[in-house]
Amino acid sequence: MADDYRRQDFELERRIFEVDNKCSSLRAEKQDDDYLQNASAILEKLKSFYRHGQGGESFNLPKLLQDYTQVILDITFYEENQLVDQEFPEDSSPFKIQQLLQDLTEPEVLVARLTPGQEAQSVLGTELLECLYWRRGALLYMYCHTLHQRKQWIKKNKDTFIKCIQEGVRYLMRMLQVRNTVKLSDGVVLHDSSTASILSEGIFSDTHLLTMMYIGEMCFWAVKYEDCSADPTDHKDDGLQFRDIGTQILNKYVNACEGPLQGQGWNTENAKEILSILQ
Repeated sequence: MADDYRRQDFELERRIFEVDNKCSSLRAEKQDDDYLQNASAILEKLKSFYRHGQGGESFNLPKLLQDYTQVILDITFYEENQLVDQEFPEDSSPFKIQQLLQDLTEPEVLVARLTPGQEAQSVLGTELLECLYWRRGALLYMYCHTLHQRKQWIKKNKDTFIKCIQEGVRYLMRMLQVRNTVKLSDGVVLHDSSTASILSEGIFSDTHLLTMMYIGEMCFWAVKYEDCSADPTDHKDDGLQFRDIGTQILNKYVNACEGPLQGQGWNTENAKEILSILQ
């Protein structure tokens, strides 16, 4: 049985040691980075597990996958910050972003390979899965935010810009869909009507609200450049209706911020301005 477990996660073991080499290389650049330090500490624990050849009774594949996912989140966060600090260099950013997206997708791929028949959410947990979608969507949001200010670049690369927006919106929408909205008819009793209202809209954290604003902004950028297209059929076959998505999401955002969350510091001016254009 122990041998079966070992064969089952050989791919994970190999990746752990490969990622450890990468982490060590990055730490040589910045030894005191908190995220790299945390990743290194988790990797030491994971390497120790394999080096000591734990028996099958101690083998917990979901926990190993969760720890590995946290390592990926920490290392890629450091790399993302580098891109942001460098203001997304035109030449190297496309390749680096695709690499980061691939790294942040790998945990789900490993779950599918190593735990067939199980959903990623049941193996990794809700928060880690949300974070994987959020990080991919937020990375593309930041990239598109920078590109949006490069008017000459967009004129030459509008299709690439729209595709980045499409991908980013899809990841952020997936993040919002990880948890099911709370339906009061499901027997859930909430004594706070404000909390009930927010949860019924699928808003479980500040990150969910920020995700809504990101989606709204990205949809606005897409609509802006689609409307400028010489060909009215451009980008209409991708399955995303940016105007409808942006309007729906931002209306939810405004209603939450000016309703149950009023006075909590959430600004709705930009959302309202975008809505006046989208509607």
